[in-house]
Amino acid sequence: MDLAITAGAPAAPFLRGRRLRRTAALRRLVRETRLAPAELVLPLFVRPGTGVRRPVASMPGVDQTSVDELLRDAERAAALGVGGVLLFGIPEHKDATGSTAWDDDGPVQRAVRALKRELPQLVVITDVCLCEYTDHGHCGMLRDDGTVDNDSTLELLAREAVSHAAAGADVVAPSDMMDGRVGAIRRALDDEGFGETALLSYAVKYASAFYGPFRDAAESAPQHGDRRGYQMDPANGEEALREARADVAEGADLLMVKPAGAYLDVIARVRDAVDRPLAAYQVSGEYAMVKAAAERGWIDEERAMLESLVAIRRAGADLIVTYFATAAARLLAAGRGERD
Repeated sequence: MDLAITAGAPAAPFLRGRRLRRTAALRRLVRETRLAPAELVLPLFVRPGTGVRRPVASMPGVDQTSVDELLRDAERAAALGVGGVLLFGIPEHKDATGSTAWDDDGPVQRAVRALKRELPQLVVITDVCLCEYTDHGHCGMLRDDGTVDNDSTLELLAREAVSHAAAGADVVAPSDMMDGRVGAIRRALDDEGFGETALLSYAVKYASAFYGPFRDAAESAPQHGDRRGYQMDPANGEEALREARADVAEGADLLMVKPAGAYLDVIARVRDAVDRPLAAYQVSGEYAMVKAAAERGWIDEERAMLESLVAIRRAGADLIVTYFATAAARLLAAGRGERD
């Protein structure tokens, strides 16, 4: 068959997709996925003291701070329209049960009160877990054989969540991956008069290699073993749907997938399977890789940052927890978010 195109003959129809890519204005007009500062949540690490700012070596631009310094960071983020902050506490004292997690004068509780006093319009989310507070670094109580005791941990997580709600947290976010913790926390909140406090479940949290820098920031690395006995196997997708549906049934108001970048397929599947707002956590390793490559001149940091965030939104996340929140919001506010 002669496939040559004869001059003057009518061309066979084909897609002219480039017509809508021709100018920046056209590209903006038909853009399918957009990113807004209000959809971003900034993680913050708070510790005791005053005037404290300790850089996290593995996460350039991220610091452990005292409450007064944390307020400065939160104020900058809020001024740029960032939707919320997610608080992690670093206590002065750790023990086998993580008892400082529910101390009314703990760093998270003090930070919540300060934030709601100074920046009442900013959504304050608190991480609910024991790993930062236990001397062994695991997310729950340990049995004599060193394994995590799921059911005895639930009461402690509930006490922590109630203490955060009492301080004024808008949302409590259990990240421990204990079975049944969403229901236990929801009941405790309701029983203590905090029925309006929302619950964001880390429903789909994988045992990921991308958490390394976070454990420096939160000083929460396990002192023995690992967390694969309670966090999810990275190879599993159907399990994510079971976990998400179970947490919805127990009373979760929002769900989270963590990490984000390597699990875009999971974000999409969970988005299709449940009818709750969905968050995704762009974790410390994802952040650190972009920063490290940019420092070496291998990639454009701003473009890589925004591209990664848009991909997470495109996959189906309604909100994104990211250490890039303030930087991304600054670009978006300046009209530089849609890099054409």
